[in-house]
Order: sequence, then C-alpha cells, then structure tokens
Amino acid sequence: MENIILFDGVCNLCNQSVQFIIKRDPKGHFKFASLQSEIGQKLVEQYGIPKGIESIIYIEKDKVYIKSSAALRISRKLNGYWRYLTILSILPSSFRDFFYDVIAKNRYKWFGKKESCLLPTIETKKRFLD
Repeated sequence: MENIILFDGVCNLCNQSVQFIIKRDPKGHFKFASLQSEIGQKLVEQYGIPKGIESIIYIEKDKVYIKSSAALRISRKLNGYWRYLTILSILPSSFRDFFYDVIAKNRYKWFGKKESCLLPTIETKKRFLD
C-alpha cells in the first residue's frame, strides 16, 4: 500500500484536514485510516510508529513521515498552489515541528473533539481503509 494517511479520527481539525486533502486530490493518490481504527493500529504496529504520537502520519512507499514532514510530503500531491508549500522543507524539521506541536497539543481545545470517528460519505468511502 502506498500513500496512506493516518489521522486522529476524533479530532475536528484532523477530520477537516482529511476533507481538505480529499477535495484537492481528485486522482485519489491518498488512502486514509483513523489512528483509532483496527487497520490504523495495525499500520502503527507494522511500521514501528510510537504509540500515542500526536501527529498526522504519512506512509509513502514504506517510509513513514510525521508532523510537519508528513504535511509537506502530502502537500506535494495536492492540486493547486499547495504543492509549493514543500519549499518549507528547507527549514529544519525541529523548527517546523515546534509550530506543529503547538497546534497538535491544543487541537481539541481550539477546534473541538468528536465522540466518534468520522464516517465517510458514499463518495469518499473507497478512499478509507477497512
């Protein structure tokens, strides 16, 4: 499997980010799974990703990207000007991740939390791993 995005399924910001990506990925490069799902947990274990990591996780060709590196790798494949965000890759990941971590730590407080994971629409269901 290539181009898998693992996300926090109860986080409003994370769910909005998934919808954002789907709208800008008409070719369907990306597949999605929530970190809380069975397949999400299997992938975390399979790729040796630390449990409890507060990050979007992007798996591309068996390589794992987290935090800002994941977001920038994802942006490369989006339609529109979003792919130009990859220029931020020239900044040290520690600098980029500082800002990522601030948002990640406050995501529930600032954007809210759902009681259960996102249920995909009929049109987007094929983009989610079971």
